[in-house]
Amino acid sequence: MRQVVILRPEPGAGRTAERAAELGLETRIFPLFVPQALQWDAPAPERFDALLLTSANAVRLAGPSLALYRNLPAYAVGRATAKTLEEAGFARIVAGNGDGTAIARRIAADGHGHVLHLAGRTVAPIDAGALRIDRVVVYEMLRAGDDGLAERLEADSILLVHSPRAGELLARHVGPGQRAFLHLIAISPAALAACGTGWASAQAPEKPDDERMLALAVRLCE
Repeated sequence: MRQVVILRPEPGAGRTAERAAELGLETRIFPLFVPQALQWDAPAPERFDALLLTSANAVRLAGPSLALYRNLPAYAVGRATAKTLEEAGFARIVAGNGDGTAIARRIAADGHGHVLHLAGRTVAPIDAGALRIDRVVVYEMLRAGDDGLAERLEADSILLVHSPRAGELLARHVGPGQRAFLHLIAISPAALAACGTGWASAQAPEKPDDERMLALAVRLCE
């Protein structure tokens, strides 16, 4: 069976590994980044109609000030982020099943105009449309453990890439000669493009979803 290499940071990597094990996949965790909380000034909650989260890490690392926004409707880019919001005490949660642009459209459709976006330093582009989005950076991703990455990858492995930034780093460390013996599954077309070309196979699910990524991995292992 092909080995599935999970490149996302913890704690997400552990959750992906658990799901993969339930599907009978053999996994190895090799995070390329480590999330780190940043100090930030919390704007007054009454300035906003809604709260936007496009990463579960923003919920985990925002700190005590996150509680200031529990009375706002909270919009999460996906189910994992929505679950983290629920665990943080939020009650009015709307979970999307697409990307940042999709959830922004949902926010606008619900009649909101001014949104607070708590996010990481690097964020995928969002088409805000008519929305006014104020972004506050509450965490950043630090590179970790990428030295010697290429040497640690076994031929015929399946690499899971959960962000464009991870794809860019992977492309810098794995050359064309080695790519021909590695399979790639990226969470989105943007992440897929960041990985470059020349892989044994490279694909992204129809929607940016961990479960769909693992479903593609199962097919590669059949």
